[in-house]
Amino acid sequence: MINQKEQPMPMDPPSTPPAATPALKIGEILTGGMLLTAFQPIVDLTTGATTGVEAFTRFAGDGTEDADHWFAAAAVASLGRELEFAALESALGAAVHLPPQLYVALKVSPAVCLDPLLPGLLQGSALTPGRTVLQLTEALTDAQLTAIATVLAPLRRQGVLLGVDHAGSYVDSIRHIRQLRPDIIKIDRGLIAGIDTDYLRHAFGDAMAGFAGKLGATLVAEGIETGAELAAVRSLGITAGQGYLLGRPTTSPEDWAHWHEL
Repeated sequence: MINQKEQPMPMDPPSTPPAATPALKIGEILTGGMLLTAFQPIVDLTTGATTGVEAFTRFAGDGTEDADHWFAAAAVASLGRELEFAALESALGAAVHLPPQLYVALKVSPAVCLDPLLPGLLQGSALTPGRTVLQLTEALTDAQLTAIATVLAPLRRQGVLLGVDHAGSYVDSIRHIRQLRPDIIKIDRGLIAGIDTDYLRHAFGDAMAGFAGKLGATLVAEGIETGAELAAVRSLGITAGQGYLLGRPTTSPEDWAHWHEL
């Protein structure tokens, strides 16, 4: 009989390192220089010239093109503000390599738009106010609407432009656009896809073209992917567009340099 002390002890299974918490991973991103900026051209549909770009955040070493999961993880870790400001700093830094006639649309949430650090960040950048577009990308509450109009008034007097994304995609978006009176209004891919064959999308685009014209705003059709969609958008009098057909987002300054030639 084997003495209890002489029995072999069961071996623990090999330990595996714990998965990084969202806070730890986002912290690594913020401190590790992992943020990149891609720009996508925005084209004047009457001349074919590139007039502006939209900035998109990319993450070094991430094989996907969708950054939403990182921003969602940052929100879970209560680091959403920090990541959004880091993305803005990256975009403003990269913008110095763009052709000087292009405006730059910077995505901002209502919370960051209202943050007192935003004006200082913009003023400290090399991007002039007339080339800076703050593009609101989320639905607003009525309280946010009033506050944003007030906070942005001094910046807009300096020449900073205001853009509103996802026009028509939520119930109060048209009313909010009317009150904010943005310089740029964007119709997203969800309403542009199939605009050449879907009469309801076509009618909405026609109505938005007239609405933007009365406001004195530039209407941008996003997500143009086919020649038929481009022809339909042009037929409605929409004068600006972006999408894979016109140019994909790219992180390459060599690509950016050619946009003044389009």
